[in-house]
Amino acid sequence: MAYRVITDRVFEVGAIDWNRRSFDELVPLHEGTSYNSYLIKGSEKIALIDTVDPKMLNVLIDNLKSSGVAKIDYIISNHAEQDHSGCIPEILKLFPDSKVVTNEKCKNFLKDLLLLKDEDFITINDGEKISLGDKTLRFILFPWVHWPETMLTYLEEDKILFSCDLFGSHVADSRLFATKDDEIMIYEGAFRYFSEIMYPFRDNIRNQLSKVTELDIKYIAPSHGQVYEKPEFIINCYKEWISPDVKNKVVIAYNSMHGSTEKMVVYLTSELTKRNITVVPFHLSVTDIGKLAMEITDAATVVVGSSQVLGGMHPSVAYALYFYNLLRPKTKFISVIGSYGWGGKMLEQIQSMLYNLKAELISPVIAKGYPKEEDFNNLSKLADTILENHKKIGIAQ
Repeated sequence: MAYRVITDRVFEVGAIDWNRRSFDELVPLHEGTSYNSYLIKGSEKIALIDTVDPKMLNVLIDNLKSSGVAKIDYIISNHAEQDHSGCIPEILKLFPDSKVVTNEKCKNFLKDLLLLKDEDFITINDGEKISLGDKTLRFILFPWVHWPETMLTYLEEDKILFSCDLFGSHVADSRLFATKDDEIMIYEGAFRYFSEIMYPFRDNIRNQLSKVTELDIKYIAPSHGQVYEKPEFIINCYKEWISPDVKNKVVIAYNSMHGSTEKMVVYLTSELTKRNITVVPFHLSVTDIGKLAMEITDAATVVVGSSQVLGGMHPSVAYALYFYNLLRPKTKFISVIGSYGWGGKMLEQIQSMLYNLKAELISPVIAKGYPKEEDFNNLSKLADTILENHKKIGIAQ
């Protein structure tokens, strides 16, 4: 892959990982990803913003050579996670006169993660600038999006915001720019990325977004995915996604060993649909966990469905609930349905795993064996309760 030109003497020199299918060994990648690294050639100094995942070191080095760079004065580290920072030690070896420019927290992380030394760094504070001659870098601290040391870098003369993970997407695409004509692709990739990674930090983003919107931005260049030529599109998407509002929607995440719980899910889905509530069921044995995260982001209600396994919940339900807790969703209401064969603590286990939620718990519906008329009646009542709750918060009629 060759380096690519963004504006005059500003290049993308990172790597596209076409074949990566999992990120953080947690979320699936259907379209690979990219590790974006940006080279800025000022009239006096040269800066490299972030590096790439270590396995793509050779691509980064080849791109730097192809760009004709003979020196690097500053290695800007917006974020210490290794898919951004992992090649810094090798770049320091290639360009021994360069310095790593970052904030104090990121410096300490990089020392721990990459065994860098104090003398490798120039430490900056929020709002400080570094001149490259005819180009100026301004640093904007943006903590807890999604690590405590995260910062953004703004190239003043070219009006480019290097936004780190903010506004990113896990997309492998040879096209450098994401334009308004690609809105469907942009939305899907960026929303998945937001849901899987940024969603738990939505309040932090909302509280700090003015740091972005007050800038005069021509391009947004994130650490993953394409560069936005029309940044207002992705900024407006984020304004929607970080909103505290929920929709008249129920997500049902379930597993069913012998069909009893699934029969309950099918019935409840029908009852909710009759009440004009959007329903999105996920059978956890075949679910894309990232897609589940996307649907949960704005659902007013989540229903957890489980078969009982040896007296407890199904392991796939436990996995989904743990991930659900990590997301800290804005769910307003939650309930549990399921089936068991003999005594156990399935319900108690599920309820104990909802510790990060501020949602109101609706009375569960648990059937002994195959669901019977009473169980179906209780599921109809559950649908009624969900509808009434949605009406109370003004999202249903």
